[in-house]
Formats: sequence, structure tokens, C-alpha cells
Amino acid sequence: MTRRLAQVAKKVGVSEATVSRVLNGKPGVSEATRQSVLTALDVLGYERPTQLRGERARLVGLVLPELQNPIFPAFAEVIGGALAQQGLTPVLCTQTTGGVSEADYVELLLQQQVSGVVFAGGLFAQADAPHEHYRLLSERKVPVVLINASIDDLGFPCVACDDAVAVEQAWRHLASLGHERIGLVLGPPDHMPSLRKLVAAQAVAAAAGTELPAAHVERALFSLEGGHAATSRLLDRGITGIICASDPLALGAVRAARRRGLDVPRDVSVVGYDDSAFMNCTEPPLTTVRQPIEAMGRAAVELLTAQIQGAAVQPGELLFEPELVVRGSTAQAPRG
Repeated sequence: MTRRLAQVAKKVGVSEATVSRVLNGKPGVSEATRQSVLTALDVLGYERPTQLRGERARLVGLVLPELQNPIFPAFAEVIGGALAQQGLTPVLCTQTTGGVSEADYVELLLQQQVSGVVFAGGLFAQADAPHEHYRLLSERKVPVVLINASIDDLGFPCVACDDAVAVEQAWRHLASLGHERIGLVLGPPDHMPSLRKLVAAQAVAAAAGTELPAAHVERALFSLEGGHAATSRLLDRGITGIICASDPLALGAVRAARRRGLDVPRDVSVVGYDDSAFMNCTEPPLTTVRQPIEAMGRAAVELLTAQIQGAAVQPGELLFEPELVVRGSTAQAPRG
């Protein structure tokens, strides 16, 4: 017992007397400290006292829009592992076309009395989508963290990769290779990360003394097929450098070029976004802008656990710096 008290006290950074008060249900301990002690018990593998075991199953919803894009399983792995370290159990909620909606999942999670919810991508990033279920979570005071750029006024803390910097890195890379006809393949017009990428591309073009024509921007669903269709339209307009809003879109762009008998990167250069799994194994290996998934996922869990423990967390946005990873899908612009 003494050894357990000492280990838990050291883990949480409190006195053994404080741990003892929590374990014996005595007053004089803040709710945040109480939760930290209980979580430390779980993490260290100790049984909770009988009267506290009802709180063991602290569930956290992890809501993802899909699993086909490798970036989302990557986020799930990081977030799930970080939650488990905090004594929290992730409940994976993946949407499917025509299946359970995001709002349906929120209802189910509320019925399970979850301790919090992490959304990694979702309707919060689309201005024209329904958002009532987010307001329901807010009214119930359920801790929530969003991963990805969000619409305004939802009032939740958000972790995001800096979309503007990502496009600036990709654009300047293509420009340094001599590309003058650069096009974008983005998500829907109401998609906030895509909007940020578009604004950034327009600003970079303006700074270079040119402009980004509307004909050089195509919208697509976030899929390989969407990237293929959008890129086909850009190739019709003589685009030689293509910046895509996801890696699957970029792989679709490569396929579209090849279907026309064009070589990537000799005839067309393609840049992706995410640096998701196996992008260094494609042919050619994909030049892409890497999201810091590990750092973003851990930051999201820290924000969530702080809320669960009763700390006040501001609803602002934590922006993480992306990194351009140059591989084999970009090269000097074709002459002529």
C-alpha cells in the first residue's frame, strides 16, 4: 500500500497524503487532482478502491470521416495510444457513405456518457454542413477537441496544420523548378482547409507579380477518383505543376497524367498533402507536405484531458508547422 501511494504521488506530483485522501473518498482535494490520481492508478496498473470503480470506464469518442485516407488511421493510432496512457478508452466512430452519420455517433456517445470527444476531420470544417450536434455537445458541457481547420463560432479548442504555410512551401518549390502554370486540386468550396489553401495560393501568386486564374483551381471529393477527374481538367488547360489538398488526390493526379501518356515528373509535377503512409513507396515516390501527426495528436489529447480534469481551456486554434518532403514526383518544368 505504501509503495502504491508513493508511486501514484510521484506520478501526479502530489503528496502521499493527498493520494490517500482520494483513495479513501475524503474531502479537501480538487476535482482535477482527484481525476489525475485516479488516472495514475489506471496507468500504473493498480486496482481502484471498490467505491471508485464505477468511474473506471472513462470513454472518449474518436470520430473520423473515413479510414480509406491513410492520414486518419495514423491520427487514430497516435490519439488512441495517448488516450490509453491517460487511462482513457477510445471509442472509434467511422462514418461510411449512407451509414451512421456524425450526428448519429454524437447521440450514441452521449448515451454512453463519454468523458469527451475528439473529431479528426469532419463536418466542423464545412461551412454549409449541419452543426447542431456540436452545439448539443457544447450545451451538455462535454469536452471536445477538433483536429483540422474549423468554421468560426463553434467554441471548441482546435489543433490544425498551417494550411497557408503548406501551400506556400509547395508553390515555391514548384516555382523554383521553373513551373509557371501551377494549378490546385482542392476540396469543396465550403471546406475551411481548402479555403485557407486557396487564399494562400492567391497571396503567393500576387507576391510574385502574377495571379491565380479561376481556371487553375479545381474542386474534388477527397479520393483518388476525385483527384483523377480534377487533374484531367487542369491538364486540358496546360497546367504543368499541380498542388493537391491530400495524398489520395495527388495519387489520382499521377494516374490522370499517366492515362494521357504523360510522365510524372518529366511532363507534370505533382505535390500532395499529409505525407501519409507509403507515400515514399509509390511510383514515383510522392513529393508532399507533411503534417506533424504525432505532435498534433498528442496536443489534442492534452487539451482534452485538461478539460476532463476541470481546467479551463480556451477555444482558440493551435497551429502546427508543416514540412515539405521532396521526393520523385516533382522536377524541372518541361521546356516549350
